[in-house]
Amino acid sequence: MNPELQLRDIHLPPEPSWWPPAPGWWLLAIVIGLVAWRLTRYGLRSWRARQRSRALQEQFDAVLLVTEPAAQLAAISELLRRAARQSDPAAAALVGRAWLEFLDRSTDATAAPFSRGPGRLLLDGPYRAHLDVGSVRALIAPARQCFLKLVRAE
Repeated sequence: MNPELQLRDIHLPPEPSWWPPAPGWWLLAIVIGLVAWRLTRYGLRSWRARQRSRALQEQFDAVLLVTEPAAQLAAISELLRRAARQSDPAAAALVGRAWLEFLDRSTDATAAPFSRGPGRLLLDGPYRAHLDVGSVRALIAPARQCFLKLVRAE
């Protein structure tokens, strides 16, 4: 070795900085952001649907507190119409037997509770001079089942 040569130590290059990230990290951040946005949107949508469903169920339960049979029948009919319109807009135009058959299709029962059972009260009940409290009470169970199914079908 020649002492006249002034050799210096090896200098390593500086380590790469953490900013800006490599393109793969940018892509991963975008994918994570999109997934988080979609999950948040889905969560908010389902939360709003549950809130709306709960509010409608509370409205149906409030109908049960009405003691006048004619007013109770009118409120049940109105809630069924509203729920049917939300699940199928064509249901707004249905009347008579077609309306009862639509409600029968909306229930899980095979006995057709609206076209052959207590649900027939929806057709002629508002025009009766006196409504039997028992017949309105018999309508509540199938109407509630149909209402909840229509509300959840949204």
